[in-house]
Amino acid sequence: MTFDPRHQSRVLLDGADRAAARTYFRAVGFTDEDLARPLVGVAHCWIELTPCNSNHRKLAEKVKEGVRAAGGTPIEFNTISVTDGIAMGTEGMKASLVSRETIADSVELVVRGHLLDGFVGISGCDKTIPGMVMAMARLNLPSLMLYGGSILYGEYRGRRLTVQDVFEAIGAHNAGKIDATELHAIECAACPGDGACGGQFTANTMATAFEMLGVSPMGFNDVPAPDARKEEIAFATGKLAMDLLRGGVPPRKIITKKAIENAIAGVMATGGSTNAVLHLLAVAREAGVKLTIDEFDRISRRTPLLADLKPWGAYTAPEMYAAGGMAVVAKRLLDAGLLHGSELTVTGRTIGDEARAARETPGQKVIRPLASPIAAHGGLAILHGNLAPDGCVAKLAGHTQEVFRGRARVFDREEDAFVAVKGGRIKAGDFIVIRYEGPKGGPGMREMLHVTGALQGAGLGSSVALMTDGRFSGASHGFMVGHVAPEAAVGGPIAALRNGDTIVIDITKRKLEVELTPAELTKRLKTVKRPKPRYTWGALAKYARLVSSASDGAVTG
Repeated sequence: MTFDPRHQSRVLLDGADRAAARTYFRAVGFTDEDLARPLVGVAHCWIELTPCNSNHRKLAEKVKEGVRAAGGTPIEFNTISVTDGIAMGTEGMKASLVSRETIADSVELVVRGHLLDGFVGISGCDKTIPGMVMAMARLNLPSLMLYGGSILYGEYRGRRLTVQDVFEAIGAHNAGKIDATELHAIECAACPGDGACGGQFTANTMATAFEMLGVSPMGFNDVPAPDARKEEIAFATGKLAMDLLRGGVPPRKIITKKAIENAIAGVMATGGSTNAVLHLLAVAREAGVKLTIDEFDRISRRTPLLADLKPWGAYTAPEMYAAGGMAVVAKRLLDAGLLHGSELTVTGRTIGDEARAARETPGQKVIRPLASPIAAHGGLAILHGNLAPDGCVAKLAGHTQEVFRGRARVFDREEDAFVAVKGGRIKAGDFIVIRYEGPKGGPGMREMLHVTGALQGAGLGSSVALMTDGRFSGASHGFMVGHVAPEAAVGGPIAALRNGDTIVIDITKRKLEVELTPAELTKRLKTVKRPKPRYTWGALAKYARLVSSASDGAVTG
């Protein structure tokens, strides 16, 4: 049976009864010919706040040209973005993860409300990427996602910089290691123009993961934002949207369990962000695919770490692109028998086809050969134990230490922990605990880059551990455990911790524990006085009422 490319817009626009709808379209310049073609939404997240999304309107124009060239009528609309690099370390950061749900909701509502036949989602800053793909999975209309691209690296005194270096320079300045002049010079050099942060932080992690998932064409997301090819790719994206529409290929045909496992393998092989756990759990839920947090650990154990990328490695996302991009990683995984090669992608080819077509740059040093991986396992691990009965996420990439035993330094807000680091009150052997920053407790599960950057800049990155029921930026590195569940605000064991308690991370045993008896933990939890909610109305209060555990993806649906 042939798929009707106007399967929705016919209901909206055809016949005498729909004259009122058509007159509104005419008012903004659409013609009879336009309205006789399939309607394709072009959703983006342009906002005059951030380089991450600053090229979206330009890319949208090229996507629209591609849709028109292929016989469709593009309809541009935009949604919000909250920029982590700006909001980090403030109350504003609590809006970041909440924005993922709002992006997905708003795109869903525009497409549903106007019976669009399909859409293209253009993403950039961290939460816009999963937000667009969550909307794709919900709507299940022919669609694909295009990432606006990575920023180029900055340069200072022969060193290649990303925004990570600015956060670490803040720590170095507070520790008296650099002066205000050098901090300002790094600040001015680190981010040279359009694009999302340049390491394998959350934006690039999710952009590459979604190439592996198959909802973005392999290689399209890899191209940096300032590269001249980005506009060509945007045009091709518009044409491809029409191919998907004519073929009637819905996202849930692509977002399968095996495809999600491919995406997880891509995250592990590149040492990607801990946030990938939250976002892939959320996408799986929207697509109706059963996925648990422990499956990330199963895949990480068997997947070698291959890409030497910042924040813990040597290279940036544009350098990975120059080396051959994510297709090279996919080829490595295919050769190792770690990729489900028969999974379909939006190009109409399988992920195995895309991997076999990889073009590796001779002599490149970014992506290691299978014979000499950076590590035999992936970049993340899932831990359990008496402090995290429902699990938590540890970042392994960038260090080899397997066990850390430290004395608890407990803080109920991120700001208090930052002040302690800045004031020199955190010492080697301390185990920093930041709680009441989870999905409900924050609310919004803030990232802790302000704190982790300060620790690295102060030279404490290898001698201090940090755990939180909040999140970490993809730019964070060191001995860190996040997404501790259940969170403190719902009575999780992290709420029982006191200064001086002995906390142990054991990566080999996949354990996070405090050296207390079950009876003592239970006794303490009965006496815990939880802080009053910081928000009792508005979007953050509504989110706190609805949001699930981090171990389920912190979703609200």
